[in-house]
Amino acid sequence: MASGSADNDSTAKDPVDTILAQWAKERPDLDVSPMGLIGRTTRLAHHFRKAIGATFAEFGLQLGEFDVLATLRRSGAPYQLSPTELFKSMMVSSGTMTNRIDRLENADLVERVPDERDRRGTLIRLTNKGFDLIDAAVTAHVANEHRILNSLDDTDKEVLSNLLRKLLLSFEER
Repeated sequence: MASGSADNDSTAKDPVDTILAQWAKERPDLDVSPMGLIGRTTRLAHHFRKAIGATFAEFGLQLGEFDVLATLRRSGAPYQLSPTELFKSMMVSSGTMTNRIDRLENADLVERVPDERDRRGTLIRLTNKGFDLIDAAVTAHVANEHRILNSLDDTDKEVLSNLLRKLLLSFEER
């Protein structure tokens, strides 16, 4: 079981606690408890992006480029998808996807190949260089995510994951 300095310490205070205390003093009529959850989530997202971005930078990648390579890699052999399949799975515009693919193609990490199922279509395929890079990057990424979450034990991670899933589904099912 991993532990951090604030493990099971309900008296530990974070910067969001200060904000909540200030609002409680100034506006005791408001229930500002949602600010705690959303404020902490927002601050954590900032820390996550910074830590994850540093790992991607070690491989010369930005988050969006990692996402394209990882999506192709996890799609399974032959590690290729249509541009439409890519942008739908990543929830970005087709223009954004085209720019990412162009950068990755210029770096010889992906290639455009004819779609044998649709003679008018093109597929985006990982090159050998792209495959090797994403395998190394995803290994480092997962190790980094374990480090990021090392202050939580397995039960904490499961409870938090379930709660976040519930909240995320409330948005994505709309």
